[in-house]
Amino acid sequence: MMNRTERMPLVDILRGFAVLGTLGTNIWIFAYLGNLSYITTSAYAGWWSLNDFVRMLVLFLVNGKLLGLLTIMFGVGLELKYQQSIRKGNAWPGVYIWTVLFLFVEGLIHFTLVMEYDILMSYAVTAIIVAFIIKAGDKAINRTLYLVGGFHALFILLVLLTALLGANVSLPSNDAIVSIYQNGTWFEQIDNRLTNFWFFRTEAIFIIPMNIFLFLIGVKFMRNGVFAQGENGRQARKKLLSIGLYFGVPLNLLIFIPGGAFDLPVRYLFAPIMALGYIGIFGKMIEYKKGDWLWMRLGHVGKMSLSIYVLQNIMASFIFYGWGLGLGGKLNSMEVIAIWLSLSILQLFIAQFWIKHFHVGPMEWIRKYVVQAISNK
Repeated sequence: MMNRTERMPLVDILRGFAVLGTLGTNIWIFAYLGNLSYITTSAYAGWWSLNDFVRMLVLFLVNGKLLGLLTIMFGVGLELKYQQSIRKGNAWPGVYIWTVLFLFVEGLIHFTLVMEYDILMSYAVTAIIVAFIIKAGDKAINRTLYLVGGFHALFILLVLLTALLGANVSLPSNDAIVSIYQNGTWFEQIDNRLTNFWFFRTEAIFIIPMNIFLFLIGVKFMRNGVFAQGENGRQARKKLLSIGLYFGVPLNLLIFIPGGAFDLPVRYLFAPIMALGYIGIFGKMIEYKKGDWLWMRLGHVGKMSLSIYVLQNIMASFIFYGWGLGLGGKLNSMEVIAIWLSLSILQLFIAQFWIKHFHVGPMEWIRKYVVQAISNK
C-alpha cells in the first residue's frame, strides 16, 4: 500500500475535469427539460441531422465516461481518507461514517431543491459499503471486484440481449415532467421530485453495484501508484490509455447506432472503459508545462468538486427552467454546447478565486465543520 502525505496534482485535475465533464451530459437534461431521450439514441435521427449528430458527438465523449471517472475519483478520495486514518492510528471507518452520512444529507437536499438525478446520495451509500470492504482487507477487495463487477456486466449484457431481441429498454420521456420544468414554479418542481421520489432514484439505486466496482478500482489505482509522478505511474497510465483507446473507443462508438439498444450498455458498461483512457490522456498531457495554467485551474475545481457540482446544476436550472430564463427546449445543439463550455470556463475562474482566498470550497467547509463538531462531542 502506498501512503501519501502530499496531495497529488493529477488526482485533483482528474476530479475537476470529471465534474465539469459531467455537466456535459446533464446539460442536455436541463436544456430539454428533463426529457431523457436527448441523452439516448431513441430520438437520434443519424448523421444526416447535424443537430442530432453534434449532440451525440458530445455525448460520445462525455456520457457515462465522466460519471465513471468521477466515481473512480471518489474511490481514490475514500482511499486517501483510509490512509490518513491508518497514519493517525484512528479506528476505521470511525469518523468517516459521519462524513458519508453528511454527504447523503447534502445529496438529499440537492435532489430536492435542484436536480432529481443527483449522484451524491448514491455515492454516500456506496462509500459506506466500500469502507467496510477495504477494512476487511485485500482479499475482500479482490473478491468483491470479481463478484460485483461480474454481476453488473452480466446484467447489462442481458439488457443488451433483450434490446437486440426487440424489447424497448430506452430511458423514458415524460411530457408531464417537461411541462412542469417549462411552465411550473420552483416549488412545483420540488413537489414533483418528492412525489416521485423512488422513480427519480431508480438510477441511483441501479448503479450501486457499478459504483462499488469503480470505487474499488479507484482504491486499487491509488495503492498501485497510478497517480504518482514516477516512472511506475507513467507506465500504469500508459496501459490505461491503451485500454481506453483500443477497447473503450470502439465500444462507445456504438452510441451512434440509432434505436436505443446500446444506450444502457454504453452508459453503464462501456463508458467506464473509455474513462480509463482519460486518466492516461491527462497523465500524459500534464507533462506539457505550457498547459500548467489550465491544470492548476482544473485542480482548483477538483479541490472543491462538491461545491462546483452543486453550483453548476443551480446555474443550469436557472438558465433553462421556466422559473429562470426559460431557455429550455428553445436552443439547438451548438447553443447548448456553448452554454456548457461557458459555464465550465466560469467555474474555472470561480474555483481559482475561491481557493485562492478561502482554500476550501463552501460545501466542503460546512461538511468538515459539522463532522468535526459531531466527532468532538
